[in-house]
Amino acid sequence: MLTLEQGAKLVRLARETLVSFVTKGVFQQRKENEQFMLEKRGTFVTLNRLFEGKKELRGCIGYPYPVKPLYIAVQELTVASASKDPRFRPVSKEELSSIVVEVSVLTLPEEIKVARRIDIAKEIRVGVDGLIITKGPYSGLLLPQVATEFGMDAETFLSEACMKAGLPPDSWLLGDVSVSRFQAEIFAEEEPGGKIVKL
Repeated sequence: MLTLEQGAKLVRLARETLVSFVTKGVFQQRKENEQFMLEKRGTFVTLNRLFEGKKELRGCIGYPYPVKPLYIAVQELTVASASKDPRFRPVSKEELSSIVVEVSVLTLPEEIKVARRIDIAKEIRVGVDGLIITKGPYSGLLLPQVATEFGMDAETFLSEACMKAGLPPDSWLLGDVSVSRFQAEIFAEEEPGGKIVKL
């Protein structure tokens, strides 16, 4: 478990990386040596634009599995979320003052094993568990906060994760489709560059 202070350091690192990359157009990795920063953890960086008090997704990219130390993952993923999310154009300098930064640190995904596929939905704690759906080369991931933000129940959440993977919505019922869950510690700015909270 990360403390709020540790989570805040990750969010501030993401914010500094975002501002530096967007204003200068280059990414120069900063070194960190605190023990928690050196741990390899699954990580996602989400950029939201605050518009009339509401959040609009502006970019979100992550590493579902613990492949890189936190400090490297946060910096790389901030740059990727700002410039490489295929759903959006790159973040501009003019937008920086309206963007709030969110960092999610993931537990190791575990496959949900049940006797009957229909029971998978009962194993999912909405708002607590994130999902990874995999079938062959197809894979889709939804962070836990997505279900809460869009008011989804477990079955809707499963269907949305299937569609994110490019599969039909009821694919989670099929035996050759892997359904894994994970949890996330989520730290976010309340306003651009402002107070950081644990969600």
